[in-house]
Amino acid sequence: MYFLGFDVGSSSVKACLLHADTGQAVASAFFPETEMPMAAPQPGFAEQQPEQWWQNACLASQAVMKKANVAPEQVKAIGISYQMHGLVVVDKEMNVLRPSIIWCDSRAVSVGNKAFEALGAEVVLPHLLNSPGNFTASKLAWVKENEPDVYAKVHKFMLPGDYLAARMTGEVVTTPSGLSEGIFWDFLDEQPAGFLLDHFGFEADLIPQVLPTFGEQGYLTTEAAQALGLAANTPVTYRAGDQPNNAFSLNVLEPGEVAATAGTSGVVYGVSDQTKFDLKSRVNTFLHVNHALNHPRYGVLLCVNGTGSLNSWLRNTLLQGQVSYAGMNELAAQAPIGAEGLLCLPFGNGAERMLENQDPGATFRGLEFSRHGLSHWVRASQEGIVFALYYGMQVMETLGVSLKNIRAGEANMFLSPLFRETFANVSGATVELYSTDGAQGAARGAGMGLGYYKDRKEAFTGLRAVKTIEPDTTCQEATQEAYARWSKAMEG
Repeated sequence: MYFLGFDVGSSSVKACLLHADTGQAVASAFFPETEMPMAAPQPGFAEQQPEQWWQNACLASQAVMKKANVAPEQVKAIGISYQMHGLVVVDKEMNVLRPSIIWCDSRAVSVGNKAFEALGAEVVLPHLLNSPGNFTASKLAWVKENEPDVYAKVHKFMLPGDYLAARMTGEVVTTPSGLSEGIFWDFLDEQPAGFLLDHFGFEADLIPQVLPTFGEQGYLTTEAAQALGLAANTPVTYRAGDQPNNAFSLNVLEPGEVAATAGTSGVVYGVSDQTKFDLKSRVNTFLHVNHALNHPRYGVLLCVNGTGSLNSWLRNTLLQGQVSYAGMNELAAQAPIGAEGLLCLPFGNGAERMLENQDPGATFRGLEFSRHGLSHWVRASQEGIVFALYYGMQVMETLGVSLKNIRAGEANMFLSPLFRETFANVSGATVELYSTDGAQGAARGAGMGLGYYKDRKEAFTGLRAVKTIEPDTTCQEATQEAYARWSKAMEG
């Protein structure tokens, strides 16, 4: 028996086939091999065609099934992880009405800010735990205001994972966790936020049917099964945004447990049982995947947009693609802690929630032509990303999130020894790395949603830490001094 997980990112769609009993990944694949195109029709805009998610999911699924040589009937459930905060709008025939406005698009910042001012902090924060900001609800309001002909045809809005599931099953459904990430959820009333719908003038029936994160959410149609290389009527039993799912994939489910990731964006995500909020919405609180009325679980999320995107920019632009990512890590290690005064503020990938939705762009400071070389540039970039994350982690701590032990997948920026050691040294946290990813987590979620796994212990059979990084007392002082210089530059 196997479970199949999909992870719909903004760069690619990955699929992973998990053996149900051993908890081991038997095959994985991602498409496209180069990054998916992202359109920017205006500065601050970021759009993708939902159809490309579907086509790449089909290619990844077919590749996985071929690699594993598993009969389609042996795949008993499907789970989906997806890029958060995106907007997909469809008509009654399920036709996509415009390109998806994805997570790093900044166009709706002013829309959300106006809604926050009009409704008042005393109403918004206790009910939504966040400002409407640049989230999905504000993006839908932007469409309503700027593309009225499109909005008039909207039958349902969806998050990216809802769309992929709808292509699989023909059913348009969502989850409470998904609605909370779009800032459609009322945390006090435990239902969609009617007052926000009224403010924006949204009809309640634009919201898809709401189903639990774990459980039957539809079955593969014959057409979809053929395209995916799977059996018709295979159930979809789990879906979650990529960061809640990343936490789930690392077995981060209870208060005091924390997950981190450093892919295109960098995220620290801590679980709490308290409905606390940051007055400035610099970090955001959502329903975690295992939230229930009698078992409240919230995910407090810090995001820095320009993480892997900065690393990619350095490799492809400054280094002209001539150095591998592994080579970049070796290059960075040649420069001393603090990069001899060269500082990087890594905010070049859209409006940053941590900076109250400001979009200052990325900055390098203190460059001296006679002193700094490529190793300094790469080290300053990696340190800048870590320091930006820690800057936000200090806000998380004010909400009661403990950051003494952090789990991450051994992937992306966490493959860099310098990056993970700097992370441990500046924060004082123990960092545990695991051989897992979002697609594998989605596959485990599918098993839980099917009811095959009865508890947390069963679901995470096979998950083991592969590396543990403790703070290095010989480097901590220099790292924290470098951070002090960085934070001073932020404030100046």
